[in-house]
Amino acid sequence: MRPERPARRGANILSAVTGLALAVLSGPTTAGESWDYIRAELYDARPLRDGGDIIAIDAPMRTRDDARTQIAAQVVAPPGLRLGRVTLVLDENPMPVSAVFALDDPLESFFFDVTMRVNGPTPLHVVAETTDGQLWVAETFVKTSGQGACAAPPVGDPALALASLGEMQLEVTALPGAGGTLAQLSARLRKLDVDISHPSHSGMQMDQVSLLYIPMRYVEDVQIALDGAGYVGVTGSISLSENPRLGLSVPARTQSVDVTMTDTEGTVSRAHKRLAGY
Repeated sequence: MRPERPARRGANILSAVTGLALAVLSGPTTAGESWDYIRAELYDARPLRDGGDIIAIDAPMRTRDDARTQIAAQVVAPPGLRLGRVTLVLDENPMPVSAVFALDDPLESFFFDVTMRVNGPTPLHVVAETTDGQLWVAETFVKTSGQGACAAPPVGDPALALASLGEMQLEVTALPGAGGTLAQLSARLRKLDVDISHPSHSGMQMDQVSLLYIPMRYVEDVQIALDGAGYVGVTGSISLSENPRLGLSVPARTQSVDVTMTDTEGTVSRAHKRLAGY
């Protein structure tokens, strides 16, 4: 699984994520200012091309549950190019760089969906980087019900949540959607769902008994290997929901899946699944 790579990659991304989180928390900004700052911090002066033709975002116009909102995107590289990294940004979240998917081997197409906390009304950006160094961006906007999801109390008992922390369930199903590009892709791709038992404490939540803030602890890194070879590394954030579900496209020919999860306290857990028919 190329164990030397995640530490370097995760450290660099986590540093950027943490810096942006501190900046956002330091004072109010307008939506446009937030994205301008995030863009400059992540990509400096590199141009971002309009990705409307290659990135399709599936996000609710208004969340049903701010603390557990499913956000998905399908990215198809322009002809002749391949995808190396895909980044999900929730501009107004306390930690706006919410999930980063770094592909071990570049792909022509990639699908993800993930359950997120959406702290308040926010622009949402998906940025795809192709292996020639070009950046492509698509944008939408998500309204919320005003729950302040990142500071909302945990759903369950924190002590019980810690007892099952790190347990994972793996499932492979068909890709969602029945038409267009997804229909063509579904013939050669399936969807891997990784359900992770983790309280995903944001550091902004208050224990309802002690009235003290619960220390930050979230899923920092998820490494996914297919058939014994590295496939994708996912860098998380406090934007991940409690007990997050992570879904992504995998080749239909995949015979086995191995997942390694590491959280910000250094807890490591692993799951393995051999797929039916092999």
